[in-house]
Amino acid sequence: MIQHNCSRQGPTAPPPPRGPALPGAGPGPPAPDPCDYEGRFSRLHGRPPGFLHCASFGDPHVRSFHHHFHTCRVQGAWPLLDNDFLFVQATSSPVASGANATTTRKLTIIFKNMQECIDQKVYQAEVDNLPAAFEDGSINGGVRPGGSSLSIQTANPGSHVEIRAAYIGTTIIIRQTAGQLSFSIKVAEDVARAFSAEQDLQLCVGGCPPSQRLSRLERNRRRAITVDTARQLCKEGLPVEDAYFQSCVFDVSISGDPNFTVTAQAALEDARAFLPDLEKLHLFPSDAGAPLSPATFLTSFLSGLFVLWFCIQ
Repeated sequence: MIQHNCSRQGPTAPPPPRGPALPGAGPGPPAPDPCDYEGRFSRLHGRPPGFLHCASFGDPHVRSFHHHFHTCRVQGAWPLLDNDFLFVQATSSPVASGANATTTRKLTIIFKNMQECIDQKVYQAEVDNLPAAFEDGSINGGVRPGGSSLSIQTANPGSHVEIRAAYIGTTIIIRQTAGQLSFSIKVAEDVARAFSAEQDLQLCVGGCPPSQRLSRLERNRRRAITVDTARQLCKEGLPVEDAYFQSCVFDVSISGDPNFTVTAQAALEDARAFLPDLEKLHLFPSDAGAPLSPATFLTSFLSGLFVLWFCIQ
């Protein structure tokens, strides 16, 4: 006012009115929720994240992240996953005295501590004990701001538990059928790959080690019922003669328990729900002893030849 020789007395002019707001000039968008993996990833990369699927069921049969499919003899405790966010261990024992075939009797899952999202949580299931809570009795990730991003739900108490870990883009399903535990997971690619060289033994990553894969001779050594009977039982719920069908035939013929048909059917349905690419749902063998690979339907004749190779030789 002094510079322009203006009086300090009397009325003053009001400030000029504001012009129209520019598009997008309002308050900035809220920061992405650090405990919502999918939302945070989409905000940062402009696209949804990629996901991977792994499963272990029955004998056990392991479907790896890379679509390898192995029938394993693993006994004792073996890691399915071991990365910076998640540890999953399966403990297996023989289906009968002297048998090479085993089934999973215990699953231990550790959700590792993650900043503001969750406290470390441990889930442990055994045959005939499939709890609907973590070991500490809670059903979520704790009192931290993102505690609700980890939760347990039970669709069928005692036989089906689902654990959702939204903070790492992961869903896990655990089932009990035919006296064994099945494990199925959908996990964000970045999470599945967050491990060091010292954590390289993971059945979901590399499949079963070669020394732990059942050979054709071992798979056909002992049978409780005929292959034809097992095929008829499995065919009702698994019309496509893929790896899930072959696994069913093997498990039912070895154990004599028709409930293994439900085990294979549930594993297939989990894969249908979890796989981002359904063209890779059905797996067929590429050659004897090699991992299974995605394939399209060829002909019923070729499929029949594979069944003969797997079950009779």
